[in-house]
Amino acid sequence: MARTKKETKKEVGTTGVVLTPRMTEKASILTDASVYTFTVPQSANKLEIKKAFIAKYKKNPLKLAIVRIPARNVFKGGKRGVESGYKKVVVYLKKGETIEFAA
Repeated sequence: MARTKKETKKEVGTTGVVLTPRMTEKASILTDASVYTFTVPQSANKLEIKKAFIAKYKKNPLKLAIVRIPARNVFKGGKRGVESGYKKVVVYLKKGETIEFAA
């Protein structure tokens, strides 16, 4: 029995994409310009991220920029290893709009 594309594709709705805020020095400076940075799963695409953002924060983003950070080799404590890569998204809102993060 052959599967259709709908059956084989993983269903990722608004609950499947977890937006984790990135609290870095650069990200905190950008919040003054209504630009927010989040870490997202590697499998998430722009449409899924936008739907999850709207569902969670009730704001419509002007633009989304996705950046893939590749894995890299590291040398810590005399051992070789690999630091895993990740995907981050930069969300641009209208000027003056802000979002609140739960502390």
